[in-house]
Amino acid sequence: MESLALQAFSTVTTTPFSLSSRSSLHLRSRPITKISQPSIFPSSSIPTLRSPLKPLLLLPERPKPLISPIRAVSRNDSTPPTETTTSPPQGAKLFPLFLSVSIGLIVRFLVPKPVEVTPQAWQLLAIFLSTIAGLVLSPLPVGAWAFIGLTTSIVTKTLPFASAFSAFTNEVIWLIVISFFFARGFVKTGLGDRIATYFVKWLGKSTLGLSYGLTLSEALIAPAMPSTTARAGGVFLPIIKSLSLSAGSRPGDSSSKKLGSYLIQSQFQSAGNSSALFLTAAAQNLLCLKLAEELGIVISSPWVSWFKAASLPALVSLLLTPLILYKLYPPETKDTPDAPAMAAKKLENMGPVTRNEWIMVGTMLLAVALWVCGESLGIPSAVAAMIGLSILLLLGVLDWNDCLSEKSAWDTLAWFAVLVGMAGQLTNLGIVSWMSGCVAKVLQSLSLSWPAALGVLQASYFFIHYLFASQTGHVGALYSAFLAMHLAAGVPGILAALALAYNTNLFGALTHYSSGQAAVYYGAGYVDLPEVFKMGFIMASINAIIWGVVGKFWWKFLGLY
Repeated sequence: MESLALQAFSTVTTTPFSLSSRSSLHLRSRPITKISQPSIFPSSSIPTLRSPLKPLLLLPERPKPLISPIRAVSRNDSTPPTETTTSPPQGAKLFPLFLSVSIGLIVRFLVPKPVEVTPQAWQLLAIFLSTIAGLVLSPLPVGAWAFIGLTTSIVTKTLPFASAFSAFTNEVIWLIVISFFFARGFVKTGLGDRIATYFVKWLGKSTLGLSYGLTLSEALIAPAMPSTTARAGGVFLPIIKSLSLSAGSRPGDSSSKKLGSYLIQSQFQSAGNSSALFLTAAAQNLLCLKLAEELGIVISSPWVSWFKAASLPALVSLLLTPLILYKLYPPETKDTPDAPAMAAKKLENMGPVTRNEWIMVGTMLLAVALWVCGESLGIPSAVAAMIGLSILLLLGVLDWNDCLSEKSAWDTLAWFAVLVGMAGQLTNLGIVSWMSGCVAKVLQSLSLSWPAALGVLQASYFFIHYLFASQTGHVGALYSAFLAMHLAAGVPGILAALALAYNTNLFGALTHYSSGQAAVYYGAGYVDLPEVFKMGFIMASINAIIWGVVGKFWWKFLGLY
């Protein structure tokens, strides 16, 4: 979800690989609540993390990088590194504010209201479009802007207070919030770091094997660590940085091509398939199914059904992505014989598995088991997550300060609930069915069969993401409308709902601002902006072919159409 989750992991608790004398690294401490842990990046021998270029017109500024920028120092430089800080802007940005409000006013007062739409529905549509425009243009932080949109809907008597706040009791939204706390537990205990390090030890003798080790370890962690940003910033980027520096591959110069650029691209492009493989691997997956349910598409045994439908195309993509990038975007260093030894040394330094790590393992196994079997036991997914969080709190793996400091979780609760609530009310008032009917008429006039309509609508939904800086924001704005269009065009409901949801994960690697992990990986400094856009488009096309071809036969076999 993920560009907005960056703030939540401003400090992490991983330990870098021990390196040879070529790159001596020193640990730098930063506190997390009451516990001081080593930072994932050493304070020496690391160039400054670069700031991205200014975002494209009509796009929000990129979120702050996961780690505060660190000034590069030589071994003889005794001056301590300093962090760059900037004071936050005060109030709303006037030009984005003007554009966002203008869109709503134009729709409300200048665009003729269709006769099929009630005045209340049309007014809510105007407020919703203004809210969405603000999420894209960012006159204020998304939570603040969503709250203003909610307030406007109440002040204008478009929605009563109870209806406006109804989504704040939504189970899926609370499941998303709790997923942030689980991700913090993985980072705080170091469990995610340990799992990834084992894969490096087993498969890391070559650059390609190293990439497969990191990719497979993310797929293993994903169902129990439901935040792509947390996985990227808290587990995999620190490992990639340490391995790259040990090979003499440094960010920001020509040596980045030795190893770091390839590992970053491979992990970045593979992450979407890991998120698409499991229902609980990304918060937006849960939101998609909730919105589908509001349109009457109810998927029985959702965790198992999601995994079955995604398994074959996702696994094929996961296996092919590192190899394809190895050919299209080859690293200069082909062999990494020191990586397994470095991983073994790191595991030795980490010591045996701690009590808190074992508790984290047991708790997440219990949570996943309840997500898989909970329906037959009468335990909803959100309740299973609540049970898991309660165990972590009772046994001291997390404390309540950890939960309170998870700002992105509470921010997500606010703006997700606003978007979901507005989208639900638009559906109830008939706006979504009216829009889908208009699109269906256009598709029928073109004499498109439902498979052709599926392809056109999926491609449109995918490439519109160039205008979004959040996967969950995209879902909240467009998922319901596009699903309704699919249904109006005759696409089988479950197939349409799942295909759109899988697509939501795959477009997270389109650009440097398209998701939380995108900002994390780009901020490391190993890939240039043109490379991000080029490889993002190429791999998006390849993923579309893989999912389209493999998925066509697999979903037919499963009886989805």
